[in-house]
Amino acid sequence: MKLSDQQIYFFKTFGFLTFPGYFLNEIDSIISEFEKVWSLNGGGHAGTEHDEKRRSALSHFIDQNVYLSSLLDDNRINDAVSSLLGNDFNYSSSDGNFYVGDTKWHSDWKWPKEPGTSNRKYLSIKMAFYLDHVTRETGCLRVIPGSHLIGDSFSDNLHNLLTENSTLETISTLVNPGDNVPSFALESVPGDVVLFDHSIKHSSWGGSTRRRMFTMNFEERYAQEDIHILKEKMGTMTRFWTDKAYGDIMVKTASPERMRHLEQRLSNQSHLPDLAYKAKTEMQEPSRG
Repeated sequence: MKLSDQQIYFFKTFGFLTFPGYFLNEIDSIISEFEKVWSLNGGGHAGTEHDEKRRSALSHFIDQNVYLSSLLDDNRINDAVSSLLGNDFNYSSSDGNFYVGDTKWHSDWKWPKEPGTSNRKYLSIKMAFYLDHVTRETGCLRVIPGSHLIGDSFSDNLHNLLTENSTLETISTLVNPGDNVPSFALESVPGDVVLFDHSIKHSSWGGSTRRRMFTMNFEERYAQEDIHILKEKMGTMTRFWTDKAYGDIMVKTASPERMRHLEQRLSNQSHLPDLAYKAKTEMQEPSRG
């Protein structure tokens, strides 16, 4: 099940891969367990029913379910991820979502402020499961091939045009509206899997108000001298009031092989409770002025 040299080269060049029908035989069970997690969390945003007006999202998503946690043990996932990140890769996180409408162009990695430079020492990737049939007109993931290469002139210029650095003048010279940006539409049916680099520019357009998707995120293992970088990255999780690296079920049901992909973050999570408490306190403080 390891990726071929051709697949690895394709991913490095274009920033994504697709696996049609990868979990077709298991998709009914996956959807059922997906819905169970949402039911246990109130069905939508902040413990309330999904209102179909804004995205609902849950962190530590697969970690809350025995069956979904076991996906991390599946050779189809393990072999694909290890082909890109090495056999000692880290499982970093997951999230479950009900998406609503359009998702504008963005990357999941924070771009460096200085053009032509890279702030990535360790590769990180996302594996996405779309649980509804999605096309280019109904909210499938669209990617811009090659836009993941931080420091490359094409990627840097594209970032400045499509994201927070752009102005109305520059974006209008490129294209308007955003769904006309030249891109590759990764149309998907339940059972397919999409794998992409966190840096790639991606979006979706024309989607429904209850578009189901969950993701698993992975990263290369950090060298000991870079543990401070890992801790800083883990700290960003606390904006969601997350105070530990993983959910309890993910850890309690872990085999020795799974633990191999959890242990580095588990060993470096002691700072998270304080950061989560600070984030929660700041959110609840009344505004001043």
